Amino acid sequence: MHAFWLALQFLTRLPVPRIAEYTAEDRGRSVLYYPVVGLLIGAILSGFLFLLADANPGLRAALLLLVWVLLTGALHLDGLADSADAWLGGHGDRARTLEIMQDPRSGPAAIVAVMLVLIVKFAALSAFAHAAYWPALVLAPLLGRAALVLLFLTTPYVRSDGIGAAHAANLPRGGAMIVLLSVAILVPVFLGYAGLWPLTTALVTVLLLRRLMLQRLGGATGDTFGATCEIVEAAVLVVMALVGVPLGMG
Repeated sequence: MHAFWLALQFLTRLPVPRIAEYTAEDRGRSVLYYPVVGLLIGAILSGFLFLLADANPGLRAALLLLVWVLLTGALHLDGLADSADAWLGGHGDRARTLEIMQDPRSGPAAIVAVMLVLIVKFAALSAFAHAAYWPALVLAPLLGRAALVLLFLTTPYVRSDGIGAAHAANLPRGGAMIVLLSVAILVPVFLGYAGLWPLTTALVTVLLLRRLMLQRLGGATGDTFGATCEIVEAAVLVVMALVGVPLGMG
């Protein structure tokens, strides 16, 4: 449970027991619980969806998005912002890109990227006409954090002093593969064939983003991990809104 609390403490702003002392091995094991944290976030969002079932769709979407951002403390949005600034300002240069990522200031690219992702999420949430679409609110954060497990497992972490360096170095690789396989099996079980839509969308999105990271940086950073989570979540929501896969369909 130590690793679970550590994952929850890092990925959310929920009032959980604070883990002040932990080892590098604890940080590596905590990655295995990232999809579980995603499920918890999704469960909370689904609860709000049912509470707001009779609200105006636009207002409901805005409130759901507000709760979503508050739950995570905008952690991954910050990574998205830094990555966008670095990709635009780095002009293809690896060293310059990494340097810009460490700049706490936000430039135009950061603001535009965050706004676009939030607008896309808002539009997708607005398209969910009734509470039967609650699986979308479960699968988006689940798959967004499963994508992080896949990145940790397959992609070099390029900052030796970065916040994710200990996570990457101490990740139980066998456990990570079991976690990813479990997600790949459970999503179609959960939604039937319709579950292949969000699952495939998440996989294709993370692989495309991983390719960009390898081309520019030779690996990933904490910021690109955050950007990946946000973009995968948005992509999953959009696909589920477009194809229509509430519980019981597919």
